[in-house]
Amino acid sequence: MPIETKTLFVKPNHTLVEGFTNKRMIIPLALAILWLIPNLREIVFSVLADAFLQVSAFVALTLALYYGISHNLNATPLQNWMRQKSYREIIFAGLMGILPGCGGAIVVITQYTQGKIGFGAVVAVLTSTMGDAAFLLISQRPRDAAIVLSISIIVGILSGLVADWFLPAPKHDAKKPIDQQKAATLQHLNYFEIGINRFSTAFWGLLIIPASIIALLLAMQQDVNHLLGLSEKSIECLGAITGFICLMLWALSAKNDHYSELTKENDNVLPQHWIRKVAQDTQFVTSWVVVAFILFELTLLIAGDDILNSLKLWGSTTVFFAAMVGLLPGCGPQIMVTGLYLQGAIPLSAQLANAISNDGDALFPAIALAPKAALLATLYSTVPALLAGYTYYWFIEMSF
Repeated sequence: MPIETKTLFVKPNHTLVEGFTNKRMIIPLALAILWLIPNLREIVFSVLADAFLQVSAFVALTLALYYGISHNLNATPLQNWMRQKSYREIIFAGLMGILPGCGGAIVVITQYTQGKIGFGAVVAVLTSTMGDAAFLLISQRPRDAAIVLSISIIVGILSGLVADWFLPAPKHDAKKPIDQQKAATLQHLNYFEIGINRFSTAFWGLLIIPASIIALLLAMQQDVNHLLGLSEKSIECLGAITGFICLMLWALSAKNDHYSELTKENDNVLPQHWIRKVAQDTQFVTSWVVVAFILFELTLLIAGDDILNSLKLWGSTTVFFAAMVGLLPGCGPQIMVTGLYLQGAIPLSAQLANAISNDGDALFPAIALAPKAALLATLYSTVPALLAGYTYYWFIEMSF
């Protein structure tokens, strides 16, 4: 049933004070405390600036292109093509999983829970998806991202075919459709949440183009401050401020204190607009990138550079642990693993194992709507993750 706009303004029971009591607020509050410590001020400044200028701007631009195109794309011919052969839906699922972010994987999970595609497609998409960690890897190491994503899609499709042909598929009971769940959630929205969402949409709608241009210039090693006639570190200061605003918008948009609120993107329950989705997803990625970077910098400050050498001494063991972290639902922990790789703490083989093992945010709707399928698909993706990670470690990395 269509949802009337007036439903959005029922139950204005959320206040600004309550917005500051959720667990997400731990992150901006912790950063504010660290900022007050003189010796850590420069670290906090550089982390926020780098997170926004080197990651967030590229994430927002990529998401804007992706959501803008998909919003106006007619998927009917593709759906008709998929229905003709079962293996085609597995190939399609693998391609959807390889898209940066979790949107493609969630679409496939939704189709499965509605009985439109088979279990092999679920295995394929959960195996191939890297979730939001892909944005971080693509923006910082595009060549390595090409390697990881190429291997992931091949492993994902093969895993889906094996599951479809040889492995048992679970039966799942019909659950409440996601659209009905959103309708129920809408009834609990209030003025504060609506205001935050509208501000986020306007914020990114105005910022995405200039931020992307500045980020591209910085990536080309241009002195943007000099080009714009600004004083030294002016752009970096603006980037740090904007990065902190992103954290605040993400924190204030929380709806509960569940684990999923910390580790996954916001549910897009308001009337859909691709700019709103760009804003929500970019703020989530920014927050976890900041967490990953600040934890790494603090670890180095406390333990020294020897901590990196210690992790490197683990050798192939890092592949196993990275794959195990991939079993955790949500993209937050996976972004932290990618952060470790970018800092040189773990090898590419460990990053590959984590990318294949992790299911991103798509695991949350899968657990809610088809728990047996979610559990089996997660277990099925762990084996190829370990195989791919250790194969790359022993035959590629150890050969040089």
